[in-house]
Amino acid sequence: MPPHTVQEIVDITITFLAQYQDRSVGDVYEELAARGQELPIDSVLVMEILTQVEQRFDVSIPADAEAGRSLRSVWAFAETVYDTMQAKEQEE
Repeated sequence: MPPHTVQEIVDITITFLAQYQDRSVGDVYEELAARGQELPIDSVLVMEILTQVEQRFDVSIPADAEAGRSLRSVWAFAETVYDTMQAKEQEE
């Protein structure tokens, strides 16, 4: 089992979003709740956050259609990171 939960990955992703947007974590959570958990960012920022998350969790998210769809939702993104960490752990 990966050392982090999906919720922890969501929290860290939200923290990165808040830092990049120079906003409070609470404000980003409120906006996500209002938008149904969608990522309120453009594609360039998505790539920056993806890089940060990959470095933080020592994983590499595959550049496939499923990963692309997961970037539209914080929760789906966190689940993709979690699944990737789980797969990596099983390989070791």
